[in-house]
Amino acid sequence: MAKIPDKPQDVFVPLTQDYLKVFGEELVSIVLYGSAAGGSYIKGKSDINVLLVLTPEGEDKLADSFATIKYWKKRGFAVPLVITKAFINSSLDCYPIEFLNMKNNHIVIYGESILAQINVNLENLRLQIERELKGKLILLRQGYLEAQGKPRQLKNLISHSFTALISIFTALLYYKHGNAPRERRDTIKEMAKLFAIDAEAFLQCADIKEGKNNLSGEEIVGLFKKYVQEVANMCNIVDLL
Repeated sequence: MAKIPDKPQDVFVPLTQDYLKVFGEELVSIVLYGSAAGGSYIKGKSDINVLLVLTPEGEDKLADSFATIKYWKKRGFAVPLVITKAFINSSLDCYPIEFLNMKNNHIVIYGESILAQINVNLENLRLQIERELKGKLILLRQGYLEAQGKPRQLKNLISHSFTALISIFTALLYYKHGNAPRERRDTIKEMAKLFAIDAEAFLQCADIKEGKNNLSGEEIVGLFKKYVQEVANMCNIVDLL
């Protein structure tokens, strides 16, 4: 039976070998990104996210990778993100947050260091930050109504939305001064230094994401309301940038 690795780095060699068998010379790069590439990886809970950069011809071999992807999914790896170098270069204006966060938090497993070469336009970045924050605010309010204020559902809503919010925070820190911490808690603390936000509320949300909290149902409801208020506050802050 496939086993989830204690650290993703433990299986870089067999992972590379398996994808080379499928794609051969059409495999440009394999990149680990997200929590597994930083300090927030939790075995059995965190997805292990991998980017496969292929040549255009390599995309014709995707069907050959079904068995390999199925095997690595059993070992905790998410279905890989598959793109080409041309797609990256043509999409930096559309997805600056996603590519910036990959650039700032990744490990090259095999091949070219594609992400290190990219640069994002700051105005495109600010616009996506604003759009993503306001989108999150709408979804959180909608989720509150769907949950009818029930603590368990609100706790799940915090957990499921939190990673994306930290990605937005990371992008905002990069927008302000060109860099950001790798750890989510350090990101929250750095945000609190630059903006008028309630760091403690976001740190409690980090506890929920990491399965470390012991809040009562009433406390979770209160935290969720504060969470929504702080996201709305961030929307106003970004509007003024």
